[in-house]
Amino acid sequence: MTTFDELSSHAKPVAVVGLGYVGLPLAVALSRHFSVIGFDISAARVDELRAGRDRTGEVAPDALAGARIDYSCDPASLRRAGLVIVAVPTPIDAYRSPDLGPVRGASATVGANLAPGTVVAYESTVYPGLTEEVCVPILEERSGLACGRDFFVGYSPERINPGDKVHTLETIVKVVAGMDDATADLLCAVYSRVVKAGVHRVTSIRVAEAAKVIENTQRDLNIALMNELALIFDRMGIDTLEVLEAAGTKWNFLPFRPGLVGGHCIGVDPYYLTFKAEAIGFHPQVILAGRGTNDGMARFVAETAVKRIIARERLVKGARVGILGLTFKENVPDLRNTKVVDVVRALEEYGVACLVNDPMADPAEARHEYGLELTPLEGFTGLDALILAVPHEAYRALDLPALATMFAPGRAPLLLDLKGFFDRRAALDAGFDLWRL
Repeated sequence: MTTFDELSSHAKPVAVVGLGYVGLPLAVALSRHFSVIGFDISAARVDELRAGRDRTGEVAPDALAGARIDYSCDPASLRRAGLVIVAVPTPIDAYRSPDLGPVRGASATVGANLAPGTVVAYESTVYPGLTEEVCVPILEERSGLACGRDFFVGYSPERINPGDKVHTLETIVKVVAGMDDATADLLCAVYSRVVKAGVHRVTSIRVAEAAKVIENTQRDLNIALMNELALIFDRMGIDTLEVLEAAGTKWNFLPFRPGLVGGHCIGVDPYYLTFKAEAIGFHPQVILAGRGTNDGMARFVAETAVKRIIARERLVKGARVGILGLTFKENVPDLRNTKVVDVVRALEEYGVACLVNDPMADPAEARHEYGLELTPLEGFTGLDALILAVPHEAYRALDLPALATMFAPGRAPLLLDLKGFFDRRAALDAGFDLWRL
């Protein structure tokens, strides 16, 4: 097995497979202590990083420029590595089942270029058992080597929070597991070099996999409760955020808020756990109920907008609705699994013309992934309603009088503020018809 001395002396490099939101920050951090190969199947991504550009915004330009990483899209480069860390996405398919294509593909690529003695660690979020049941057989088949004799496997789930400059790789405790003590020892030593918060060692890969998948499942369920409360309070004519602010004055009330639950983690990971649960004969009712609530919020928002347009005696068909924000969360360019698209599609079913603006999103990606053309704010004119969907910091520059000029004359401007971004009293005093989720 590769030793820590071989890695720390730069005799053998560490390879990071997948240079996205998870892999790139990890590769940059590791490069301060080890020789690093940064591998990605996208030649365009490799060229971008070689030129010192990171479209995800997760690594600062100066940190990226100072990182000594051998970027490559040649799988043969992995043969030099003593440790390979796989950090590829694990999405779901159209049927909300795990899409294992990326992790299977990465395992096949790594296996075909696996040198004897190499340790392979996975960071991708998976259900308990997947690493050993799915990935290891692929590694063995493609390499012709035996796991536990010729190569070794571990798991250390990623905990990256896109756009968060406080809770970073270095400041979040790293959960680490190995197939045996020696593998766990090596991984703990490597991760301890880059994670200042330290590592938390667990007894098995399956425990580490389970710990990761329930982190986001717990958050998903808490947000689902807030969303269900929002549905109840909306029918009662009570402002949900005011209720939560009042309840939050108690020391042990958890500060969750209602909202659209998208992205590549919270809206996806629970389906990995429920998939495995059903495979072993257990139907998880609470988790799926939470998913159902959260997945239904986009339609609720769209239908609320339609009802309020009707109440204002405006025609729905042909109505112009502006939407501020398209990415899955604030201050990140990530469009994966954004639920704002579901709001747009639901509105379009009613014949509403949607104008979408997002200063963080890549217009070409929005066009390619969702067929949406982003509209500059100058194009937000004659609106019948405005939805603040994603509270990007860039929207702080929009004051209420400026927003009011975007609307068609004749009625109080209708603002649907999904995240409580604008001050409620100020909006009402400015003459807005304000609705908050």
